[in-house]
Amino acid sequence: MDGLRWYLLLFGLFVVAGVYLYSRMQRNKADSGDSVSDELPRQEPSLDGESLPEPVAPTSDDFAVEGDSDPELEEATPAAEQKVVTLRIIARNHGSFAGDELALSLRGIGLRHGKFGIFHQYGGSDEDKVVFSAASLVEPGSFDLANLKDQKIPGISLFMVLPGPVEGAEAFDLMTAAARALANSLNAELLDESGSTLSVQRERYLREEIIQFQHSVQLA
Repeated sequence: MDGLRWYLLLFGLFVVAGVYLYSRMQRNKADSGDSVSDELPRQEPSLDGESLPEPVAPTSDDFAVEGDSDPELEEATPAAEQKVVTLRIIARNHGSFAGDELALSLRGIGLRHGKFGIFHQYGGSDEDKVVFSAASLVEPGSFDLANLKDQKIPGISLFMVLPGPVEGAEAFDLMTAAARALANSLNAELLDESGSTLSVQRERYLREEIIQFQHSVQLA
């Protein structure tokens, strides 16, 4: 019995030792595998075998704007609303005005020859503030001061662009008064923008349109 007991005891010791050695061998393999994987270079994800580029962080240069303005922004920005009011003065019986006499009449009511070769009524001494203008009905609309004596002009167009340097209704009153003075001095016909005689009713209607436009601009 004692011999059998010692045999079983020795057998158990061999089993325990074998299990211990086996576990050590497995642990060593695992450790060596981790070290090898750490030494391998990292591969980036790819599409069709090609590496994807790494994302680049934006810099201040990415937001730089060339020039003073962006053309795309300017195109996207709506232009300010404008209104053009026009009156016409034409010679009676399909006649024409002598160029030099017409120029004297325009100067006589305070208009001055200026930009684009036409006459302007300025708001004071500042030539950038045009209240209304007068252009020839003969294309291109300008007045050739050097050859006025040789020119025959069938009529002129008085026009104003709103908003302007003067409140709309006031500017219209100034232009209408100038147009009536010219028509009387030239014995001419005063017409609206459509070529119809400028009646008192039509004048009032145009003035009301201007006032409404002025209000819409102020509310915008």
